[in-house]
Amino acid sequence: MDDVFSRDDGPVALVVDDDRGARLIASTVLEESGFIVEQAADGVEALSVFERSKPGIMLLDVVMPEMDGFTVCREIRNRSELGRHIPVLMMTGLNDIDSINRAYDAGATDFITKPINWAIFHHRLRYIWRSTLVSHDLRKSEMKNRALIDALPDLLLRINSDGRTLELREPGGFDQVFSGLLSKNINEVFSEEVSRPIMQNLHRAISSGGMQFFEHDLQVDEDARYYEWRIVGSGKDEALAIVRDITERKRTEERVFRLAYHDILTGLLNRNSFKEHLAQALAQAQRHGRYVATLFLDLDRFKRINDTFGYKVGDLLLQSVAERIREGVRKSDKPARHVDSVSRLGGDEFTILLPEISHVQDSAKVAKRILESVSRPIIVAGHEIFITGSIGITVYPMDGEDPDTLLKNADAAMYSAKEQGRNNYQFYSEAMNASSLKRLSLENALRKALDRQEFLLHYQPQVHINSGKIVGMEALLRWQHPEIGTVPPGDFIPLAEETGLIVPIGEWVLNTACIYNMALQKLGLPPIRVAVNISSLQFRPERLVETITRALKVSGLDARWLEIELTESAVMKNMEESSGILHELKLMGLRVAIDDFGTGYSSLAYLKRFPLDVIKIDRSFIRDIPGDRDNEAIAAAIIAMAQSLNLDVIAEGVETEDQFSFLRDHACGAVQGFMFSPALPGKEMIEYLKKEPELMDWAARFARPMEAAYYS
Repeated sequence: MDDVFSRDDGPVALVVDDDRGARLIASTVLEESGFIVEQAADGVEALSVFERSKPGIMLLDVVMPEMDGFTVCREIRNRSELGRHIPVLMMTGLNDIDSINRAYDAGATDFITKPINWAIFHHRLRYIWRSTLVSHDLRKSEMKNRALIDALPDLLLRINSDGRTLELREPGGFDQVFSGLLSKNINEVFSEEVSRPIMQNLHRAISSGGMQFFEHDLQVDEDARYYEWRIVGSGKDEALAIVRDITERKRTEERVFRLAYHDILTGLLNRNSFKEHLAQALAQAQRHGRYVATLFLDLDRFKRINDTFGYKVGDLLLQSVAERIREGVRKSDKPARHVDSVSRLGGDEFTILLPEISHVQDSAKVAKRILESVSRPIIVAGHEIFITGSIGITVYPMDGEDPDTLLKNADAAMYSAKEQGRNNYQFYSEAMNASSLKRLSLENALRKALDRQEFLLHYQPQVHINSGKIVGMEALLRWQHPEIGTVPPGDFIPLAEETGLIVPIGEWVLNTACIYNMALQKLGLPPIRVAVNISSLQFRPERLVETITRALKVSGLDARWLEIELTESAVMKNMEESSGILHELKLMGLRVAIDDFGTGYSSLAYLKRFPLDVIKIDRSFIRDIPGDRDNEAIAAAIIAMAQSLNLDVIAEGVETEDQFSFLRDHACGAVQGFMFSPALPGKEMIEYLKKEPELMDWAARFARPMEAAYYS
């Protein structure tokens, strides 16, 4: 509009009059006022000049030939945006009221009667032009505002104090319920729950003249939508309301909230939000003198699931377990208070908050219910999986008065439950905390033990039962802690398995045992086999063969003098994969033994399927023979089964001559145990090997007379 009202050299004025003298005088006055003047002698010419020059102001004579001023004015007003707003001053010699009314009806801005007092006209012109510029600026501002408003996705309402909608501007895509607001009362369209806060904020806005801001949700086609209202008082009895659909923003906020406060995999609370819930529950319990229980659940041997079936199945299992825990909590006495207080801390650890329990034993009931729910078989990706959990329980205020202490002590109680055999719950005690700290200290020391060379190997000889000849030795790991001394294997090996440290430790054992056995041969001692235990975590096709190959290459040991011992559970975890690994090992020339036979699957089917060489009878079956008929029958059956499959048999834990005699009578191949020797350090084992002739003599004397004659 700026180029319409003025040019670079000034604003344009159009003078229209059939009197040439009048045009000249008017033009002179306008030019003195800073206008660029265009002229027209009649109405027809005026319309043409108007279109060409686009003036900012127009002086128009009323009485002209062919087309009078009234007609020209009406025509201009109807032609364009400029024509609707240009100030038109009608110059007339007609001084009657009817002519004045006709001038205004035609759209004139003002009129001037002839003869014109040009001095007064000059001042009047300045006033009209100033008003025109102000109106022009207002229109530009209004156009900008209108453009902004039209671009807004908001609904605009003008509402009176009674809640009736006086005016409505609705953008496309807004919910249809708002379309019915025009000329209706807020209470007629919305429910009382929605309309009440609208009316309350409306009255506050009108009375204060300020802005009132609030949000509400609206159920639309079974879907909740959210709206933000801004109501501004705009008069004594009116207000302007701006309504914005903020559904997407709310949903984004909800997603962000869930990411910040919930576990992505299971949808449960995460650690931080659980601690917030626990802190709130403790504050409530403190005010009202009540108990709060915290349950800490850890799945038993969950790593085995990931190792066997992969992490995808493991994640699906965690989702199923999360729902089982919710199910167990929902069945408690106050489910509504408990369902949103289950969290996944990470991995396979879950916590359950039980606020405001009446009796301490109420937490035990819930723990038992959860354990029963979790332990039911779960079908995941076509696999039937059995899993159990161990739960530690702390109760406020006895076991701690803040979230961190309660969680730490519940964690200690959970480990106590695992030590009690798993699939059970335990309440916290001070002794558990000490045990937990000891375990943590041991784990930290274990992580440094390999680098600090604190491990060493002892070797226990394996003796042929008839000849007394030393046919092998088992490498056994020992840990010499610099401060606490010798750490029992039963204390640190399960911890190494749990933390995964058994993998690098196991590789060290394998390398060291091979190097030691090769050193014995270099000393001139007769070659014997060294047996090394392989953890289930090491039993991987991509790493075990490579690890063994490297150990044999570095040590120079022939593969036939290395025997690896595997547990039944490690072999049975994935039978197809295990079969492939074992066949590779056999092709290398190694011997393969099944350790602790009888304590796991003990399946004849897998013994026939896998390329095995040795079965080792677990010491638990040897301990009470002879005398315990069950153990006697089991030991005899294992020996007979091994013979039928052409497998060698070694009995562990042989301590007495009676045990030795029983095994010899049932044709067991070899034995190891305290009857012959405990596990010995490397140097002492060398001395023991030199005593082999004495063992052979002893074995010959120990034989029955008939056997002695036979072997002689």
